[in-house]
Amino acid sequence: MQKTILKNYAKLLARTGLNVQKGQDVIITAQAENEEFVLMVAEECYRAGARRVFPDWGHQPLSRLSANERSEKELSRVLPWEEERLRAGVKTLPAHLYILSEDPDGMQGIDAAKYAAAMQSRSKIIKPYRDQTENKEQWCIAAAAGEAWAKKVFPKDSGARAAEKLWRAIITASRAEGNPMANWAAHNKELALRCAYLNGLGLSSLEYKSSNGTRLCVGLMKDGIFAAGEEKTLSGVSFNPNIPSEEVFTTPRRGEAEGIVYSTKPLSWQGRLIRNFSVRFEGGRAVEVHASQGEADLKKLIAMDEGAPYLGECALVPFESPINKAGVLFYNTLFDENASCHLAFGRGFSNCVRGYEEMSDEALAACGVNDSMVHVDFMIGCEDLEVVGVTATGARIPIFKKGGWAFEADG
Repeated sequence: MQKTILKNYAKLLARTGLNVQKGQDVIITAQAENEEFVLMVAEECYRAGARRVFPDWGHQPLSRLSANERSEKELSRVLPWEEERLRAGVKTLPAHLYILSEDPDGMQGIDAAKYAAAMQSRSKIIKPYRDQTENKEQWCIAAAAGEAWAKKVFPKDSGARAAEKLWRAIITASRAEGNPMANWAAHNKELALRCAYLNGLGLSSLEYKSSNGTRLCVGLMKDGIFAAGEEKTLSGVSFNPNIPSEEVFTTPRRGEAEGIVYSTKPLSWQGRLIRNFSVRFEGGRAVEVHASQGEADLKKLIAMDEGAPYLGECALVPFESPINKAGVLFYNTLFDENASCHLAFGRGFSNCVRGYEEMSDEALAACGVNDSMVHVDFMIGCEDLEVVGVTATGARIPIFKKGGWAFEADG
């Protein structure tokens, strides 16, 4: 991949993704194999005014070895220096960039029950710190080509050729060709228009229907709103949390989901794939799941904590989205969720409630925002998906027809 293109992409992540502020610290979480691209991003962060840029390196093969060799007790521990770093983050509010490049199958074969239990234990300690920074700091999830991931996506190509093709797919999906920041300004404007239209309808529920058997009704919060693309911190700093992003999303009301949905793309969770699965909801809770691969992992996912089997997100993505039209199955949720309508188990978004800035956690819960240590998206969109919005007065308004938007971007 040409360095000029990668540098433009790095600038996009620093300026539009994170919108680094002068004097702000930045933490970049990435795999060690992407050190060259991380250096490009760090340079752009400093040019944007960053005070310090800290790399937080990972190495998936080492993580897999650690998961196999360490006891559950050791995997569960949050070491004192880790907790001190979390405390410091609450005070300094650094911008966080997460660069994904892991092998979707990279954690296959580990003791899944031990690993899930350890992650549950760690999350109980980490989550209170994360809650204190919610909506206060910029963050962005993006991607870089990893060799093993590239070979998964393009198995017929050599390692170098596969990596080049994956880089091109990432750049295209991320709207990072030409003038990336101008591309995102126009994209965010269109997404904002769709949100404005949906937020003016006064919807109380969404009904999903497709020929694969999906029949689901999800309740919406009275004061809930749809959001997309650009977000703002409580202090008013704009940022884009996902690059790429094609979704318009909201947080549903906890406890109000009835019916069954069928997945349309594989789900990669904790380095293991879950394929061809269905989820049945009663009283808002996932009460029955089946999968052709990874069913045990899916059951562990929805048992991570009390809120895990409830929905935290409903996201609308047209079937003709640029990512889906590219015809690439990424085996990575950041990309595959933006090729398809999706739902998410677990934590809801407080900023999908009007006036959330002035609300306590208890008030948000009373509105219907689900709380959980997990937030895991799974894809349900297909070419004949229909979504109907139902208002409080019973009016039925088409939102999706034949897998795409049933209204223009200007409403």
